[in-house]
Amino acid sequence: MTRIEQAKKGIITDEMKTVASAEGISPEKLASDIAEGVTVITRNNLHDIAPLGIGRGLKTKINANIGTSKDRVSYDEEIKKLEVLVKYGADAVMDLSTGGAIKDLRNTLIKKSPIAVGTVPIYEAVVRITEKHGHIAKMTSDELFSVIEDHAKDGVDFVTVHCGITQKAIERLREDRRILDVVSRGGAFLLEWIIYNNKENPLYEQYDRLLEMAKKYDLTLSLGDGFRPGCLADATDRSQIEELVTLGELRDMALSEGVQTIIEGPGHVPLNQVELNIKMQKEICKGAPFYVLGPLVTDIAMGYDHIAAAIGGAIAGAAGADFLCYVTPAEHIRLPNIEDVKEGVIASKIAAHAADIAKGIPGAIEKDKKMAQYRKNLDWEGQMSLSFNPDKVREWRGQVPPTLNEVCSMCGEFCAIKTVERALHKK
Repeated sequence: MTRIEQAKKGIITDEMKTVASAEGISPEKLASDIAEGVTVITRNNLHDIAPLGIGRGLKTKINANIGTSKDRVSYDEEIKKLEVLVKYGADAVMDLSTGGAIKDLRNTLIKKSPIAVGTVPIYEAVVRITEKHGHIAKMTSDELFSVIEDHAKDGVDFVTVHCGITQKAIERLREDRRILDVVSRGGAFLLEWIIYNNKENPLYEQYDRLLEMAKKYDLTLSLGDGFRPGCLADATDRSQIEELVTLGELRDMALSEGVQTIIEGPGHVPLNQVELNIKMQKEICKGAPFYVLGPLVTDIAMGYDHIAAAIGGAIAGAAGADFLCYVTPAEHIRLPNIEDVKEGVIASKIAAHAADIAKGIPGAIEKDKKMAQYRKNLDWEGQMSLSFNPDKVREWRGQVPPTLNEVCSMCGEFCAIKTVERALHKK
């Protein structure tokens, strides 16, 4: 039985108990939410890792993307990225590789990763087909499903599948006259395939086949937003909503078959539309876990897109988003390096934590209270221990003159905390 089938029968597994304990909720509540499709546990039944809970009432989780491109293939660097993103607190990692020995790297990541691993199988499918036939249009549905099953057999915990890109949705896209039609790489691949072949998306047309495969491995389907807005001007338009409605219908079908789903969301969204997007998704998709890329609240933050995404992510998380996909400073520019990955993870962790405080997640604000007490006591080691990057804080603290061992070099002898403490207690 899948997790949903067990939960619907009232079976509380050890896995559910583990997740419930980590989240500070009862196993019974967790099982009820899994049965309802508002919470998922992303772990392939072939992957031996600690289970990850994503959904209603749980801590906001973050994902970090890594992977090769045809222009840059370095397996050692990707493994180092994995080590860094785990160190700085990512809850999941997605391998988006399109260059080199993709399967070998994926298997290495799965073996080495202590956290959930996700992929976008159509990337590898397109690489295989273009190498074999020269053009994506020659891909058969069997070849696409074969790659998806390869990923499931390898132990991937969740896969992004762009099932909502349909012929009807493409016609809507033509009518909308967007500035940036499609910025999703997987979405673009499927759009091209559909147009060239004048056939329906096999992931939509043969969705029952996909569900059967997912059920076999208890693979979580992350229903991709192939028509997510790629700029603020395209946000919350009819093309985006058209796809979202379809994803909501597909989510219902998956739930009835015992398959876990996550819904993916935008993208580039103006600040004043972020909460609207979350509420809309939650309504249309009946509370299913929502996975957002950022969202980025401005298009002109090149080099600082991790900050634009953290702003949007905090608002999205506070409004109910459950899973944040990090954005690095290198977004829109180049393949991220190790430092970019670190900065992206930290920015996303800050957004997720801020969101958890706003949502009232049990225990979220306790670290902030501890930090306040450490600051009051001028306890620098305590402050470092609670920071998102202790190494950076320790390095910077080491640059402060030894004569200022208790205070910072901004206020020095005029430290407000010391001044008030002295005055209140007449020291």
